[in-house]
Amino acid sequence: MSNNNMNALFESNIPDLPLISRGKVRDIYDIDEEHMLIVTTDRLSAFDVIMSQPIPGKGEVLTRVANFWFKRTQDMIPNHLSAIPIEDVITDEAIRNQLGDRALVAKKLIPLPVEAIVRGYIIGSGWKDYQKTGQVCGIDLPHGLRMADKLPEPLFTPSTKADVGAHDENIDFDKTAELIGADLAIQIRDVSLNIYAQCAEFALSRGIIIADTKFEFGLDEDGTLHIIDEMLTPDSSRFWPADQYQPGISPPSFDKQFVRDYLETLDWDKTPPAPVLPDEIIEKTAEKYLEAERLLTSK
Repeated sequence: MSNNNMNALFESNIPDLPLISRGKVRDIYDIDEEHMLIVTTDRLSAFDVIMSQPIPGKGEVLTRVANFWFKRTQDMIPNHLSAIPIEDVITDEAIRNQLGDRALVAKKLIPLPVEAIVRGYIIGSGWKDYQKTGQVCGIDLPHGLRMADKLPEPLFTPSTKADVGAHDENIDFDKTAELIGADLAIQIRDVSLNIYAQCAEFALSRGIIIADTKFEFGLDEDGTLHIIDEMLTPDSSRFWPADQYQPGISPPSFDKQFVRDYLETLDWDKTPPAPVLPDEIIEKTAEKYLEAERLLTSK
């Protein structure tokens, strides 16, 4: 292991709590009937494949940035954060130190089987879709858009939630309504677009364009909609530096796009095992995550 992985956490280990699952990035532990512990590790997935090396500090950045947005939007929608401090749940100081800012106590909610994707700019799979069909996820768009152009208005383009190792599938609004019911589908669409509009405007004032983002939702036992998982982080969103933005090219970014771009240069079929990432790519990616956090959250 190279030195830059010294402060990295690839996988958490908390002997006192039962492990519920390990996802692409998060390890989830059981606390009691109503609460669970979510640890955002430094694992990184690209093209739905988990890389074999962690990005040092990434989990802490993601947790702090998500918490920043959860607080900013708590009047718009409740979220999964509980008021229980980590110290009450993990009494072993050595484990707490190892976790750093990566852990939080969350309410157990019933997750909905759709991901709410909001696109403010045309890039990635949306751009590929548009080039082929003139549409994104079945939504007609004007002719003549360039790569990375700002869309006339943000689009709600949901997808299904795939299991680890499988690819998410874009679905239209009608299919969303079929999966979760029309009322919830409308509620999710409206709150997703609303959060995106307000938060993207704030981020822009801090020098970051949020090109697109993904929200996940859950219900409590009363059926109240909550935002869960993570929120407007460099992992769930495309962050671009506003001062380097120009349409027609793929903008530089503050997220794992660095890793994606590197992987695209390799002769790799995007299935496990993941290629080894050079130290330089790991270090640059860690720096990008930290820079995004600094810009967004510094007073």
